[in-house]
Amino acid sequence: MQGSAATAKVALYPARVAAWPAAVTAMLAAAAPAALSLTLSALPGLAVAQPSFPSRPLRIIVPFTPGGFTDLMARTVGEQLSKALGQPVLIDNRPGANGIIGAEALSKAAPDGYTTGMVIAGHAASQSLYAKLPYHAVKSFEPVSLVGVAPLVLVTSNSLPAKDLKELLAFARTKPGAISFGSSGIGAAAHLTMELLAQQQGLTMTHVPYKGTTPALADLMGGHIQVMFDTLSAMIPQVRAGKIRALGLSSAARWPTASDIPTIAEAGIPGFVSGSWAGLLAPGGTPKALVDRLSSEVATIVRIPDVRTRLAELGVEPSGNTPAEFRAFMEAEVARWAKVIDAAKIRLD
Repeated sequence: MQGSAATAKVALYPARVAAWPAAVTAMLAAAAPAALSLTLSALPGLAVAQPSFPSRPLRIIVPFTPGGFTDLMARTVGEQLSKALGQPVLIDNRPGANGIIGAEALSKAAPDGYTTGMVIAGHAASQSLYAKLPYHAVKSFEPVSLVGVAPLVLVTSNSLPAKDLKELLAFARTKPGAISFGSSGIGAAAHLTMELLAQQQGLTMTHVPYKGTTPALADLMGGHIQVMFDTLSAMIPQVRAGKIRALGLSSAARWPTASDIPTIAEAGIPGFVSGSWAGLLAPGGTPKALVDRLSSEVATIVRIPDVRTRLAELGVEPSGNTPAEFRAFMEAEVARWAKVIDAAKIRLD
């Protein structure tokens, strides 16, 4: 304590040191470094006390199984992030409960910049799908960056007589409930986008949820369901093979690698835009400087030509926005899907 007090006087009144006895001056000189070291160790927030970031491997939590859209987006970003930061980036798959298990793990992770999570549109929808979540879709996290947006394609079984969107709408209106639409799961972007279309057009259709895109697509090709939305990367191979029919894209513009497919707006529903997306979140409380650093790296990554080519193959339009922009985007998504979910009376508890 005496050393700390004396050190304070040295800092506050340096001109008086010369007038003190030599023995006192020597004592203070010896005590000052130890006191300074003790003070800095008690202030971990100071930059001088922090190692350079990152000094160890990073982790991206994926709330779904390996090989799916979210996992592929995380691995694409993680590979480049590792090169940029000079540290390994590990992919931690935490599937279950429609993404809730992984998102909860992310919300409870240490807010030190070393753990982030890749989430998709269903993350925003979950806020309204469930009466109780162990976190808030936006408030429990620090949004880092929107990585990319994936338009959905509306496809039909070849057994359905409708050859374009207008014919599909006319058929659905004349036969309420006769059309069954599939999706990769309740609350998925594919499900909610079809609900949005039905609500806007006053249609009555029957939802058949599946545990993933693959079984839904199999039943569509078999004629067991008549229509569905899903990603371009999943649907285009079967469209090109003539096994299903594409009626329109939910994007604002045509997709470069599928320019023969009109947008839904072009096909007859002006202003209709929807789809899935992937974005990076950090645990709530992660320091702004670290969030900004990661966001800047993502913005650089999505501009790399090879990455853009890879994302285009996945049917994803690269984004790379700021944390503030991504937060506003997510808040808008939560509000948007809440209206659709409430109108359709969809609940998962």
